[in-house]
Amino acid sequence: MFEHFPRYPGDPIFSLVDRFRQDPRPEKVNLSIGLYYDDAGNVPKLESVRIAEQALQAETQACIYQPMAGAANYRQAVQEVLFGAAHPKVTAKHIATAQTIGGSGALKLGSDLLKQYFPESQVWVSDPSWDNHAAIFSGSGFTVNRYPYFDAASSGVNFAGMTACLEQLPARSIVLFHPCCHNPTGVDLTPAQWDDVVRICVARELIPFCDIAYQGLGQGMEEDAYAMRAMADAGLSFFVSNSFSKTFSLYGERCGALSIVCKDAEEADRVLGQMEFTVRRSYSSPPTHGGQIVARVLLNPQLNAMWRAEVGAMRARILQMRQALQDQILILRPDAQVGFITAQRGMFSYSGFFATHAQALRDRFGIYLLDSGRICITGLTTGNVRRVAQAVVEVMA
Repeated sequence: MFEHFPRYPGDPIFSLVDRFRQDPRPEKVNLSIGLYYDDAGNVPKLESVRIAEQALQAETQACIYQPMAGAANYRQAVQEVLFGAAHPKVTAKHIATAQTIGGSGALKLGSDLLKQYFPESQVWVSDPSWDNHAAIFSGSGFTVNRYPYFDAASSGVNFAGMTACLEQLPARSIVLFHPCCHNPTGVDLTPAQWDDVVRICVARELIPFCDIAYQGLGQGMEEDAYAMRAMADAGLSFFVSNSFSKTFSLYGERCGALSIVCKDAEEADRVLGQMEFTVRRSYSSPPTHGGQIVARVLLNPQLNAMWRAEVGAMRARILQMRQALQDQILILRPDAQVGFITAQRGMFSYSGFFATHAQALRDRFGIYLLDSGRICITGLTTGNVRRVAQAVVEVMA
């Protein structure tokens, strides 16, 4: 019956992680998958999360189904961290939010909803972008296109090419944006550039879809939300998928959400109903445990402050490792053009390596990064950064 099923070649990131695990070399380094590691090379357990989880476990409640849209306190917490508790769109209830199974689940929920109500639209994602972006939207039946984004010559944003493309798109085109910590490049727009993008979206009647998984790991919790808040201030209707996997170190709990910013409360109520209907046809309702941990942290002033400090410490370590890698490379090769390492933001850096370089780093040194050249900065530690720099210089030679 299933002879016509082709073999799945595997996800390139998870396949690479499997290869890393099987590598017997004790000095191996994993710079592939997007996990935050501390300086000991461990995925940390946040203290704010530990306290919230203990309080949750102390309660004796039956584990019943959640509402289709998820827990009300979680949905409130999502809106407040994304837009700010006092934002007019939040206080006037113009935002429809559903708890989802991770950020990927939010993207899938949003893409299915858009395909139902904007079936003739096409999707535009940055070149490059996280591979799953195109996969999710094409899986919903969309034609997926690319808009210019990364400028290899400057290791920065090709903003002129990006805006020229956006200005030519038909109305109701769906454009996926990374509000901060662009994956895979680590190259972000400035607030002034975001203002230009927002003006284009308004003028061209585009449908922005913001995917944010690293809020707080770029410039700061509020700074990283600039693009979404600017869109809301401009009166745009748009989508936001977000994930708490990295910033709460709750990867396996799959804590995500889809928020849709609407023109008024009545529209938001209707949109939420269609989100619930789409959820019902897929997985019925989201899980409870991880979402309640997140809600308890975000809605408790003391735990929220503790969490923000912990995210700030993550951000500081990422910046420290960027600086250390750049410094070590320049010690070994003073003429190396590596200023982009500290100019980029978030967990990833686009190294400019080709697949042959990445293969050489894996085969010769046990250093694992994607064939695209994307490096996960959090895989670096004070104990391995010099060795990684030495290997990089040798491969660059």
